[in-house]
Amino acid sequence: MKPIIGITPDVEQDDNHFLRNDYVQAIIRAGGLPFVIPIGHAADIAQIVGIMDGLLLTGGNDINPILFNEEPHTHLGEVSPSRDLFELELARQMLVGDKPILGICRGLQVLNVAVGGTLYQDLHQQNEGPMLQHLQKAPNAHPSHFVQLEKGSLLAEIAGSERIQVNSFHHQSVKDVPAVFNVTGVASDGIIESIESVTHQFVLGVQWHPERLAMTGDTVSLRIFERFLSACVK
Repeated sequence: MKPIIGITPDVEQDDNHFLRNDYVQAIIRAGGLPFVIPIGHAADIAQIVGIMDGLLLTGGNDINPILFNEEPHTHLGEVSPSRDLFELELARQMLVGDKPILGICRGLQVLNVAVGGTLYQDLHQQNEGPMLQHLQKAPNAHPSHFVQLEKGSLLAEIAGSERIQVNSFHHQSVKDVPAVFNVTGVASDGIIESIESVTHQFVLGVQWHPERLAMTGDTVSLRIFERFLSACVK
């Protein structure tokens, strides 16, 4: 039996759902059976968690800063309140059940906020010094900057290297990281690019988009999904 992987869709302000096919195809290619989780009632989350073998938290709009005890910065982007609340509770229940989670871009940020962490609402406006281009203008499957990985981390093991090249499409980023996570990847400008749980069997968040790179045959990206799926096998 293939592991069942729930994938969160992007949600617009009027609650229309949509999902890039790359996420679905990356799960299928790695051996999983994907299904899209619509935003619904929080009371149904326990049943949803019971069905899933793993959770893929996808990219999308900004996270409401009220959820990490801040008011909106002038450069905050669009937020989807219904998606924020649903995904945060979904992530928390998956963490409590120690079920595998892969968080991509916004998904990394959801993981961090779910356990009490904070975000830079606009990383370029809220950091000093020279910054990399984190919202790249190159094609979406083009690796645009490097990430330094922590020696001995899960991600370094998956990559077979302590330095990888990634694509980048975000303007929020992780700021304060609670002790449940280790920071395992950092860009040259200091922006956090990956976190890993220190207590769960498999919880990995990456700030880039490996699902897009996987579709071009990028070895590291394919291995990320394969390792995620292997953790989801009962």
